[in-house]
Amino acid sequence: MDVPEGGPFLSRDALARGVSRRVLDSRLFAKPFQGVRVPAGVDLGLAEECAAAQQFLPDVAAFSHVTALRLLGVEIPWRLERDRRIHVVVPRRDFRRPRTGVVAHICTQLRPEVCVVDGLRVTSAAQTWLQLSHGMLIDDLVVLGDAMLRRKDPVTTSEALLVRTEATHKMRGLATCRSAVDLVRPGTDLSMETRARLLLITAGLPCPEVNQPVHSSSGAFLALPDMQYRDLKIAIEYDGDVHRTDPATWRRDVERRQRLEDDGWLIITATADDVLRHPDRFLRRVRAARVARRHLTFR
Repeated sequence: MDVPEGGPFLSRDALARGVSRRVLDSRLFAKPFQGVRVPAGVDLGLAEECAAAQQFLPDVAAFSHVTALRLLGVEIPWRLERDRRIHVVVPRRDFRRPRTGVVAHICTQLRPEVCVVDGLRVTSAAQTWLQLSHGMLIDDLVVLGDAMLRRKDPVTTSEALLVRTEATHKMRGLATCRSAVDLVRPGTDLSMETRARLLLITAGLPCPEVNQPVHSSSGAFLALPDMQYRDLKIAIEYDGDVHRTDPATWRRDVERRQRLEDDGWLIITATADDVLRHPDRFLRRVRAARVARRHLTFR
């Protein structure tokens, strides 16, 4: 009797090799999906779950939607955080009925763009962005695009999002993508920074620069503000909870802002309350700052 070891396998393959049903149903194996077994003790994280699902999925299947986000290491949108199902995309001709816990999406209009992550076929970041656009508000789609283009460890580029959008036709949510793609900016650190920027744009204010270095007149590096109106020397900084809970981060921020203020910059600080609960208060401060500094001349 040849009992499989190591990775996931199909029960029917083990039965064909002489493994009894009693052994397959014993505590020797975990059962991530109907008809699939994994040796007991194997850590069933997301990658392992996907590897188990691959046992019954067609070879052309690719992990997609929120599953792709998790495999790619992209911040999950608020409304999708609780969705722990395995999502895959398959062409109709290769579609097979999935097991419980697996959602299959049919893609017939265009062959999805796929990359490989830990040996798994995964829709690319740009493809995943398009897939998730159906039912999303434009602000949420911009937030997701920014999350893919983080200052640290981005998983795609603005150009890739644009190219994939222009190459796609007759897809639900495509109109939202076409509106959102021009609003996505690389180099952000937090989703709330994106939401603060979108507040400014929606209110008719100019789009600020995002995470661009500021230097003194002598050329010395001063800071990398979250957002800025360089011509008016206005920097907008978003303070999340880490600024309250991490003393080292708070001290670095204070020192950085002092450097900017010494060079003539005006600092506007925004919090979650400013962005989510009292946006008018935040917008008033920005408008007042822009008016107050219009008459000043900066080099």
